[in-house]
Amino acid sequence: MSDDLFKKVLSHAKEYGFVFQSSEIYDGLSAVYDYGPNGVELKKNIRDYWWKSMVQLHQNIVGLDAAIFMHPTTWKASGHVDAFNDPLIDNKDSKKRYRADVLIEDYVEKLENKVQKEIKKARKRFGDNFDEAQFTATHPRVMKYREQQKNILQRMAQSLEKNDLADVKALIEELGIADPVSGSKNWTDVKQFNLMFGTKLGADAGSAMDLYLRPETAQGIFVNFLNVQKTMRMKIPFGIAQTGKAFRNEIVARQFIFRMREFEQMEMQFFVRPGDEIKWYEYWKEERLKWHKSLGFGDAYYRFHDHEKLAHYANAAADIEFKFPFGFKELEGIHSRTDFDLSQHEKYSGKKMQYFDPEINQRYTPYVIETSIGLDRMFLAVFSASLQDEILSDGTSRTVMKIPAILAPTKVAVLPLLKKDGLPEIAQSIVNDLQWDFKVTYDEKDAIGRRYRRQDAVGTPYCVTVDHQTKDDQTVTLRERDSMKQIRIHITALRQHIQDQFDLRNWLK
Repeated sequence: MSDDLFKKVLSHAKEYGFVFQSSEIYDGLSAVYDYGPNGVELKKNIRDYWWKSMVQLHQNIVGLDAAIFMHPTTWKASGHVDAFNDPLIDNKDSKKRYRADVLIEDYVEKLENKVQKEIKKARKRFGDNFDEAQFTATHPRVMKYREQQKNILQRMAQSLEKNDLADVKALIEELGIADPVSGSKNWTDVKQFNLMFGTKLGADAGSAMDLYLRPETAQGIFVNFLNVQKTMRMKIPFGIAQTGKAFRNEIVARQFIFRMREFEQMEMQFFVRPGDEIKWYEYWKEERLKWHKSLGFGDAYYRFHDHEKLAHYANAAADIEFKFPFGFKELEGIHSRTDFDLSQHEKYSGKKMQYFDPEINQRYTPYVIETSIGLDRMFLAVFSASLQDEILSDGTSRTVMKIPAILAPTKVAVLPLLKKDGLPEIAQSIVNDLQWDFKVTYDEKDAIGRRYRRQDAVGTPYCVTVDHQTKDDQTVTLRERDSMKQIRIHITALRQHIQDQFDLRNWLK
């Protein structure tokens, strides 16, 4: 865990207008955040990058924007009323509340850290001859740690599956897990806690209907399955994509925007013929990992985690985990949901939710492959992986956000070298031209070096500097953020040169 990096992420996010504590002037609201001017642009660009890759580039996937409020029977049918729970445990001494499963998973992560230390030592000792696969398969301590990890997770999964909360507590006690705040091991029993926020619909208390703020966006897709299929004349296999807010009354909301009570999801539900689901599940696992890797952070940031404990509706499930400053954690889930959702809504609504397949001349309830990613988590992944401190060749340092250019909040900064001699007017004319195609900023305050550093710190990929030579030959200096290389380029060639760097083909093809 890199506490220093995480602290830097928190401070940088606020200082440069990415993320603010909600209602901060009233001392804030726990686990609720506002996105500032740079944050809202980065968030929008991530959403657009997902939407274009998922909907624009797939002829058999269409979009939807379902309402946050849904008929309450929706959540009975989906199982959320009866089973949308997290195991809660309190420490009697510190009075702090925790998710029991997260306490156990954090313990397992510490075992993984021990494994990685052994690997690091061995790599240093053996150098280029090091075979990591052979080492992890034969080293006694590594094998012991891995066996412990497997046994702990399997036992927890089985206990939660059977709702044996006493054994979950027994496992915490056997492992000697202490309260992270106080070090106390004085725990209460484990209880189930429903995560849905309740509200009312109606003018007066007597006749108001009990509603829930949706805990996920997927159900809006399922109840609209036939509306979309018929109006868009979709043939299976096809998908429905949606982005939107969801709400969960998290027991322990922590780690900044990683786990919030109000958050945004980007989900796609892909409807397939029964029997084809595992083929499509494997396809979407690989497709989604390719999308993540297209941003260029490198393979070391990602890994798959296959679920030990499957949800009651699933026959296969995996997470794409990302290496956050606090360790590998879930970024996106890919689930084979079988026909559970459509069958449940058919049962509770009394309306047929089936599809007639002309190719095989059969009517059936489709199976579903889900890809679900938290937009806020994706924001944190991009932000934390991009934030870097660099020592330059001249001995100076800079803080730079190496945000993938296609996601950068501002694409171009236009900077007149001086605030006189007609340079600001030329710079402003460049802004007026480029802003039709890109998010552009203009900055004339401070020395040019300080302005470059300011743009580095918010992740602006390109800086255009207007100087006295510009008046002579209509060329400007174009500076690239990551390499800091500078070229002279004619003003008329500027837009096309920059546009090429943001061409979707260059990122997703």
